[in-house]
Amino acid sequence: MGEGETDAFPLIWTRPQPRRRGLDREKVVAAAIGVADEAGLDGLTMKAVAARLGPYSPMALYRHVHSKEGLFDLMLDAATAEIPLPAEPGGDWRDDLRTLALETRRMTSRHPWFAMLVHARPPAGPHMMRRLEFMLTVLVRQGASVGDAMTYAALLDRHVLGSALQDSEEARQERHQGLDDDARLYAAIAALRDLAAADGSLPHLTEWLTHPAGPTPEERFVIGLDFVLDGIARRLP
Repeated sequence: MGEGETDAFPLIWTRPQPRRRGLDREKVVAAAIGVADEAGLDGLTMKAVAARLGPYSPMALYRHVHSKEGLFDLMLDAATAEIPLPAEPGGDWRDDLRTLALETRRMTSRHPWFAMLVHARPPAGPHMMRRLEFMLTVLVRQGASVGDAMTYAALLDRHVLGSALQDSEEARQERHQGLDDDARLYAAIAALRDLAAADGSLPHLTEWLTHPAGPTPEERFVIGLDFVLDGIARRLP
């Protein structure tokens, strides 16, 4: 086992890239991201990635990524690289973290699989670590200890990535149940309204189901983000 590896998480970053004409690690990762974006994680197989690349076998891909887990780590880090990251924090810590959170959400909207994978993998990629270091730097410069800064950064990411995971799962269920069609969605809401009304003890829920309204998912995300930032602000020195 190489330096920096563990039995639980053999790190792809410690593995050298083989020299292969016409194929490299970056091409494999880009193809895998394309497959996952189009077909989801269920469709992400080495056979599908190899077919996207051309006349290569799945075994040829393993020479570059070593394992499916190694491919996941590389995909997560490549997607994280899409998030704009300033060289240094700006003059407003709250704006720095808010912008980073919004940019991360935009990335997860492009790659719905990201939130499904990131919880099960260590944030060991270079771009993932730089993003976390930026968050820690912003918070430490405001007087937080490194330990507290890590807690606050984790809370922010729990909101960002948890929201992305929920959005992805809701979209998947809506497609599965056919609720991405407006007529079927309205029919489902009407059925719930009738059920709530028949109960007789749910007046507020019945009222909302009769005239459902509220912020968009994006607006709800921002409301939650501001709640988290407000809480961090109260705890900073």
